[in-house]
Amino acid sequence: MRVLHVLDHSAPLQSGYVSRTLGILRAQRGLGIDPVALTSPRHGAEAGPPVDPVEEVADFAFYRTPAPARALPGLGFRAEMAATARRLEQAVEELRPALIHAHSPVLNAFPAQAVAKRMNLPMVYEIRAFWEDAAVDRGTTTEGSIRYRLTRAMETRAVRRAGHVFTICEGLRDDLLSRGVNPDHVSLAPNAIEPDRLPPLTEKDAGLVAELGLGEGPVIGFLGSFYHYEGLHLLIDAFPAIRDRWPTARLLFVGGGPEDAALRERAAPLGDAALFTGRVGPEEVRRYYSAVDLLVYPRLKMRLTDLVTPLKPLEAMAMARAFIASDVGGHRELVQDGVTGRLFRSDDPNALAAAALDALDPAQQAQNAAMTAPALDFVRTTRSWSAVAERYLPVYERLTVQRLERAESVAAE
Repeated sequence: MRVLHVLDHSAPLQSGYVSRTLGILRAQRGLGIDPVALTSPRHGAEAGPPVDPVEEVADFAFYRTPAPARALPGLGFRAEMAATARRLEQAVEELRPALIHAHSPVLNAFPAQAVAKRMNLPMVYEIRAFWEDAAVDRGTTTEGSIRYRLTRAMETRAVRRAGHVFTICEGLRDDLLSRGVNPDHVSLAPNAIEPDRLPPLTEKDAGLVAELGLGEGPVIGFLGSFYHYEGLHLLIDAFPAIRDRWPTARLLFVGGGPEDAALRERAAPLGDAALFTGRVGPEEVRRYYSAVDLLVYPRLKMRLTDLVTPLKPLEAMAMARAFIASDVGGHRELVQDGVTGRLFRSDDPNALAAAALDALDPAQQAQNAAMTAPALDFVRTTRSWSAVAERYLPVYERLTVQRLERAESVAAE
C-alpha cells in the first residue's frame, strides 16, 4: 500500500514536527507500507525555494510545492492551499497512492480533501496541534478573537469531512469530542521515539564536555526548538538559585528558534555559565544529551501545552536521562510524577529551582536511577514508532476497502 503524506515542512529542517514525520515514515516502511510525502509552500518559506520538484532526504522522496504568486491582502492562505492542491494532484497522478494522509495545520487538510474527492481516494487527517492555539503563542492572534474562532471552525469542518482523524494525544481528542465529533471518528497516534536510534546513555562524552568547556558541572540543559511556550526564560530565571547550591553548574541550550535572541539576551548576566550551541545535526544529538546531567522542560501553562504532548521527555526516557518537567497537561499525559520523571509547578521559577535541586541532590541519585526502568519500559512498549504506526493500519485498510466497495457498486449500476 502506498500512502501519500501531506506535510507542512520536512527534513532537512529540524523540528519536533520533522522528528515525528521521520519516525512515522520509517516505521510505516518497516510494516511494508510505501510512504511518500509532499510538503506545502511553507517548507520553502523556511528552507528556501525548492531547487528540485522532488527531493530525496533521509532516504525518502519529498515532493515540493513552490510558493504561489503574491496574493492580495487576506488571500494568502487561500493561495497557499490552491498551490498545495495543484502540486498534490500532480503527485497523485504520478504516484497512484492508495490513500492520502494529511497532517496539520488545517491548510493541508482542505487541499488534501479536495484532491482526494476529485481522485476518488480515501483521506485521513492527523492533528498535531490546533493551528489557532499555535497562533496565540506566536502572538498573531488572541484566544476568542474573530480569527481564532474562524480557524477553530475551519478545523472542525476539516475534521468532519475527513475519512478518519488521528490526534497525537488525549487532550486534542477530548477537545474534538467536546465539539460533538463522533468518538469512533477519532483515534490516537501518540508521539513516540525510535528506541534503536536512542539507546540508553551510560557515560558522558568527555571530548564534547571538554570542547564546550562545561567543567565539572552539573550541567542543566534543554535540547530542542526555542518557542515561547517552552518557558525557557523560566529556566534562566531559576538558574541563579541553582548556582547558589552548585557554584560550578552550567546551563546548556542546544537548538534554536524564534526565542533565540531573547533568551541569549536574558542569559547574558550569567556570563559563561550559560552556553548556547545553536542547532546541531541529528547525528550529534546523543553526544549533547550525554553531556547533560539534568534536562529541564519548563513549558508554560496555556491551552496549547495543556492539550499537546511533546517529544522531548520521551527522548530523555529512552536515553535514561534525568529530567524535570512542568505539570502542564501535555506533560502529565506522558510523565508519572516520581515514577518515570519529576513534575514541578508550572510558570514558577522557584518551583523549577527547587525541583532541579532535589533532582541533583546526591541523596536522590538512587531514585533517579530507579525511575529509568519504568520510563524505558513505557517508551519501548507503548511509545515506539513501530507500535504507533500499527495503529494506522486498521483505518487505512477499512477506508481502502470501502473505496473498492463503492467503486464496485457504481460499476454494477
